[in-house]
Amino acid sequence: MEQTDSPTDAPTDPDTLDRNDRKERIGVVESAKMDKSITVSVRRQMKHPMYGKYMERSSTLMAHDEEDEAREGDTVRIMETRPISKNKRWRLVEIIERAK
Repeated sequence: MEQTDSPTDAPTDPDTLDRNDRKERIGVVESAKMDKSITVSVRRQMKHPMYGKYMERSSTLMAHDEEDEAREGDTVRIMETRPISKNKRWRLVEIIERAK
């Protein structure tokens, strides 16, 4: 008897499963003065737990930019990666929009 659509048909390689689960964020480059590094500001909205008002929060993340192609003001997509240095845990995936 032959079964189809079994869970064992899925790829069992742990590297491919983990790689696709990495977080991605979109933000604006705040600083590109470092060599192969950028600082990205990621903004998000959250609802106040008591009052219900939406507030804007931001996080500043260091990202690895191998080709030094991002400039200040660019909108970029970054992806979580292994620790590259003391502060860098993200890498540049693409530049969505150039600064004007």
